[in-house]
Amino acid sequence: MENQLVLVLDFGGQYNQLITRRVRECGVYCEIVRYTTPLTEILKKKPVGIIFTGGPNSVTDENAPHIDPGIFSCGVPILGICYGCQLMAYTLGGSVVPCETSEYGKTQTIYDKSNVLFQAEELPETAISWMSHTDYISEVPEGFSIIAHTEDCPTAAMACPERKLYAVQFHPEVNHTEHGLTILNQFLKEVCGCVGDWTMENYAKLAIQQIREKVGDGRVLLALSGGVDSSVCAALLSKAVGKKHTCIFVDHGFLRKNEGDEVEAAFHGQDIQFIRVNAKAVFMEKLNGISDPETKRKVIGEEFIRAFERESKKLGTVDFLAQGTIYPDVIESGSGDAAVIKSHHNVGGLPDYVDFQEIIEPLRLLFKDEVRQLGIELGLPGHLVWRQPFPGPGLAIRIIGEITDEKLQILQDADWIFREEISKAGLDREIHQYFAVLTNMRSVGVMGDGRTYDYTVALRGVMTTDFMTADFAKIPYEVLEIVSARIVNEVKNVNRVVYDITTKPPATIEWE
Repeated sequence: MENQLVLVLDFGGQYNQLITRRVRECGVYCEIVRYTTPLTEILKKKPVGIIFTGGPNSVTDENAPHIDPGIFSCGVPILGICYGCQLMAYTLGGSVVPCETSEYGKTQTIYDKSNVLFQAEELPETAISWMSHTDYISEVPEGFSIIAHTEDCPTAAMACPERKLYAVQFHPEVNHTEHGLTILNQFLKEVCGCVGDWTMENYAKLAIQQIREKVGDGRVLLALSGGVDSSVCAALLSKAVGKKHTCIFVDHGFLRKNEGDEVEAAFHGQDIQFIRVNAKAVFMEKLNGISDPETKRKVIGEEFIRAFERESKKLGTVDFLAQGTIYPDVIESGSGDAAVIKSHHNVGGLPDYVDFQEIIEPLRLLFKDEVRQLGIELGLPGHLVWRQPFPGPGLAIRIIGEITDEKLQILQDADWIFREEISKAGLDREIHQYFAVLTNMRSVGVMGDGRTYDYTVALRGVMTTDFMTADFAKIPYEVLEIVSARIVNEVKNVNRVVYDITTKPPATIEWE
């Protein structure tokens, strides 16, 4: 059984993925397509609703993106947001002109509670919405009525219920808009008739069935990093095809404390062929004397492929290669349906002796938060499902300068303490990424009335939604105090702890 589908038509808005995620939060499956997609292709997908995103253009500009007017007569409910709102008005004969006073940010908005978009009990007549526009609708198209306004914007929302056409000048998808998710839910449930059939329980059942049908008697290979995406992918494949699926987990030795063992334990006893390659000695040898971070990355990436290659040769013919590709990867690549990997195609540096019939990407429809939900549904332990974002080279690029066994042990112990105390304080789900860095700096200290000359550990915690920009996390002083005291007392060769309070930009989240 296929899920009901809502399409988000992307006009270049910065919140296109966010709109899609919010729709899915309402239990409705949603996909993004370009505004240039022909109307025939849009209708072929049989959407129960369509949402126009915002965009950076003015609809009156000569080169502004426009849409086939026929979309407004196809009978599918449409919600226009920001640019999408103005595009609907402009295309259907309304008037869009420059604002006398532009609106940016939080704006007091008055709603017409008689309209279906705003009829939810929890939505008051006046609430804050998030605006970002320099044009406004001065005259609505024939058949439309104004259903919301602000002090400076006479048309904050409009509607033509007979044609199931609705539009809002503000952004209901952002958290700054009070009850924004409620407004979206009203459109989806009350206008589009969505029943909310998008759940990870249903998705898991469907994905398992589809994988079984595709694989048949074939064999599947997955390179398991231990990250959230690959771990959930492995669990899903295990449920679907069992021992026809082989996971190769290359442990380069730069994982966090006990993490390699935790990954292995998570898949122990499952119906799966799990191969752990303990390759720390080889990686350490390859990195001997290397301090430059970019060189570290290249050496680790190359050796990871070689380690995977050495183990893969033992398996013989493999029919399918599995990848933990998720929906943001698909969107950002600009690709449509997944490309088929033909025989002897070199995938991401994998050796060409592996004969793949096809690539399997069972998570390619999911956002990261949905992947985590699916992991819980499949019974993966919380420490894997809620694993912090972690770079491929691991702690190797959180050790400034040359890597040694001593430095690696110091960082693993310090990072463990930091993460443990953050968890004890109940902040592990609130801070988007947090970790320790072993700097290459030594400084004078005093311990037991004696002089020390030891390493400085830097702590980093950030708050972010997209990891493109980030603010430092305001971790309470009392938590930092406990972390600092524990590190200098429990970790050998550390006598100083500092906290990084730099935003991104100008800094990056990682130090190297």
